[in-house]
Amino acid sequence: QVQLVESGGGLVQAGGSLTLSCAPSGRTFSVSSVYGMGWFRQTPGKEREFVAAITWNGGSTYAESVKGRFTISRDNAKNTLYLQMNSLRPEDTAKYYCAAQRRSGYREADFGSWGQGTQVTVSS
Repeated sequence: QVQLVESGGGLVQAGGSLTLSCAPSGRTFSVSSVYGMGWFRQTPGKEREFVAAITWNGGSTYAESVKGRFTISRDNAKNTLYLQMNSLRPEDTAKYYCAAQRRSGYREADFGSWGQGTQVTVSS
């Protein structure tokens, strides 16, 4: 069973930046060998929301709410997925999860091997 581990969350003021990381643990898993990798976020009482995804060939897709502020990337040598978050807003406050994209699409069901998440809190 592949387990993804997120890190890099924390408390930041509005307008600040954070970089999240996601790396697999357990059995051998390559972040570049699957269809894609993605980030979702969730706040209490709400469904998990798509944030960004990057496909095996480097194509990226973003939710409208983060476009121009967040950048998803992948370091194949380090086998790590990243989410660079700039110009953070209080509404970006959520628990952020990484997952492996199993097929085309950006619904939660299109992803698997979810990590435990890392909390991002943006103060105003």
